[in-house]
Amino acid sequence: MERKTPGMLGRARAVGLNKRADRRVGEAVIGTLLLLCALVSVVTTVAVVYSIAEETFQFFREVSVVEFFTSRVWTPLFENQNFGIAPLVLGTLMVTSIACVIGLPLGLGAAIYLAEFAGDRTRRTVTPILEVLAGIPTVALGYFALLFVTPVIRDLIPGVNLFNPLSAGFVMAFLILPTVTSISVDSLRAVPRSLREAGYGLGASKFELITRVVVPAALSGIIASFILAISRAIGETMIVTLASGGRPNFTFDPRQEMATMTAFIVQAGTGDQAAGSLGARSLYAVAAVLFTITLVLNILSQQVVRRFSEKYE
Repeated sequence: MERKTPGMLGRARAVGLNKRADRRVGEAVIGTLLLLCALVSVVTTVAVVYSIAEETFQFFREVSVVEFFTSRVWTPLFENQNFGIAPLVLGTLMVTSIACVIGLPLGLGAAIYLAEFAGDRTRRTVTPILEVLAGIPTVALGYFALLFVTPVIRDLIPGVNLFNPLSAGFVMAFLILPTVTSISVDSLRAVPRSLREAGYGLGASKFELITRVVVPAALSGIIASFILAISRAIGETMIVTLASGGRPNFTFDPRQEMATMTAFIVQAGTGDQAAGSLGARSLYAVAAVLFTITLVLNILSQQVVRRFSEKYE
């Protein structure tokens, strides 16, 4: 057997120290790169917020805040300018409400079926279909709403305009359905098996088990999926631009053409308004309102998750 001399031990120890030093350097480099990746998103968000806030501040130096939130006339791109955002907010809420009335129950029902009733083969078949639905370009869905859904609705409901929030909301319901379904399925399947067994042990039927045990236990995730879906619907652009129209009409009749906040942003952004003009700055004011609504919904989603979350051992 070869006997290790003190010199050989010293060299082995030096090699081990060098490897550990190289490993620490590599970990430091990787940590720095990951930090830079995180900072990119933070800096981008700050830059977007700053640009919106700066232009919005300049806008409200010329337009009354009271007029902006109370007036029912919105014509910032016309010669006779009026800056009442109420028609845009109403149009956005109208389309979103229609989408939620259709999409949220369908999404939850699909989630309950996939989590509690469907077999593995059915689940493996349906889940990719939902993912494909989520990947369809929204501009294609917008033309589908305008060229297919709208004629059907006009045949069923008299007095429906060519551009209307009904068709936009109907198609948008299927846009938000994958969001509701996927998150709700994860929440339902995260409920411990012991709760299901306890429910059956108490004599509960399948329906009673789902409505009184499983769904309440997964309530935080389900509500979070609803809020995220609503946020997604509010921020949708191409479907409402193509199907709902661009006329800022303050009406509660869903058969009439209505404009949404995102549709106006597209209209103003593709127009010939000079940079720095009041009409161009109105785009940023609308974007600030849209950003605030989305931010509030995201914060509300986090609060709901904290409030209703269930922790199991």
